Amino acid sequence: MLRTQLYADPHNLFPHDLVLDSCRRHGEKTAIMDTSCGRRISYSEYGSITESAARGLIAAGVKPGEVVAIFIANCWEFCAAYHATTLAGAIPTLLNPTYREREVRYQLENSGAAALISDAPNIAGINLGGLPNLRRIYTTRDSVSGAESFLSLLKPVTANLPKSAQSSEQTVAALPYSSGTTGLPKGVMLSHHNLVANIYQLLGPNATALNSSDTILCFLPLYHIYGLNVMLNPALTLGATLVLMPRFQVQPLTALLVEEGITMMPLVPPAMNALCQAAEAGQFPRDHRVHWVKSGAAPLAPELPRRFTALTNILVCQGYGMTEASPVTHVGFLDPAFYRPDSIGHPLAQTDCRVIRQTDLDPTASSESLPEADPCEPGELVMRGPQIMLGYWNEPQATAGVLRDGWYWSGDIVTRDGEGFYRVVDRRKEMIKYKGFPVAPAEVEAVLLEHPAVRECGVVGRPDSCAGEIPVAFVALRDGFVTGKKLEEELCCFVADRLTHYKQPREVHFVDAVPKTASGKILRRELRKAVR
Repeated sequence: MLRTQLYADPHNLFPHDLVLDSCRRHGEKTAIMDTSCGRRISYSEYGSITESAARGLIAAGVKPGEVVAIFIANCWEFCAAYHATTLAGAIPTLLNPTYREREVRYQLENSGAAALISDAPNIAGINLGGLPNLRRIYTTRDSVSGAESFLSLLKPVTANLPKSAQSSEQTVAALPYSSGTTGLPKGVMLSHHNLVANIYQLLGPNATALNSSDTILCFLPLYHIYGLNVMLNPALTLGATLVLMPRFQVQPLTALLVEEGITMMPLVPPAMNALCQAAEAGQFPRDHRVHWVKSGAAPLAPELPRRFTALTNILVCQGYGMTEASPVTHVGFLDPAFYRPDSIGHPLAQTDCRVIRQTDLDPTASSESLPEADPCEPGELVMRGPQIMLGYWNEPQATAGVLRDGWYWSGDIVTRDGEGFYRVVDRRKEMIKYKGFPVAPAEVEAVLLEHPAVRECGVVGRPDSCAGEIPVAFVALRDGFVTGKKLEEELCCFVADRLTHYKQPREVHFVDAVPKTASGKILRRELRKAVR
């Protein structure tokens, strides 16, 4: 076992403790460079902003344990809002800045958010009325009627920062929403201990090569746990410099690699593929300083890292995780003796794993009573460790479905070879991964069923070389409606008006009936056969 130790003892520490301690130690060093506005913020300034914003939230009436929603793209305000919210004793819930009204209202209502930090373009045209708990709305850069300026939270006020009434193991530090395979997205309760333990797992001996001298380029959305707790929190804990991009764009990214002296950046497979294409076209800088990239959020085709390294001379370290694990459970190695870019590597320290053989599984059985797969034999990955979530927000039945006797059932099918390297080969979950973003078929189906033409439907993912997978809908029409390109476009637009862009079906196939089991469950494997 190469990984046995954490970076430090995570007991009763909070992520903002780590960040504020780093702010005191690193002073005038640049903490964040925000490319959306060109602002550079030193560690000492970031610490002052965070503490001021926390006091501002408290003075505005935000109480410990209440939820504050953050609905903005990558920017310094997102970072400060997140750490200020936890410092104030509240719970941040993070929203995708591309969400439509339907998705925004659902998460605000389901989480019971008392305050919303967003910006005018994000909430333009969204009805925020009638949400019973929402008392205050703040905008970061552009004003809008009914909202206060985020900068008002930074004004000097008299307010004492609270001391947590509960331990870090019991206090929720983040409430990201994860798309489940059934129903609507669920809030994932990650404790302060979950997040700090995962940070210390990532920074521990033989884990990742992150260090305080790094300048990290991050276009990964910070609302996503990959951006939040693999990049933002570890970078600021170490005293590294984080260069933020609002979104992935090849030309600005390649320019920033040289201009900012980037040494490391996280990627998702579609972005890696796009950078390979840029390198093949002579558009990737030769004089960069990037030593390695991390790949996660979606499966990595074995040939892609080899192609990327050959074109850029940059090593690839693949990792694996999920929102429910804060998020990382496995990560690869850069050491030549253990370099396997096609593998998700070994588990992190204090992460126990079992690969459960797939024959005759009892869904109620404990993982310890079930047989493990042989080396290189596929099986379901089951894990436990300090980074595994407390459970789903107000969803005890869903929690019980994935957390059994302290073990988290991932739903992913993996192999483990004789050297202990894991590889993801399939998943039992129905989730579609579009450019690393999860798409729940059930959520798209629910919207399609609201269209007057749709009698029944099923949604699956089709493999795509650029996106990983794209959502494809199979639709059976009601009497009186006629199939055709016009109706296909109408159905796609119908979904696009109600859900964020990556959930929109790229294809609609009209069928007489959607195949189902005797109990009425959609036979997705039959639909997948039709699109492969």
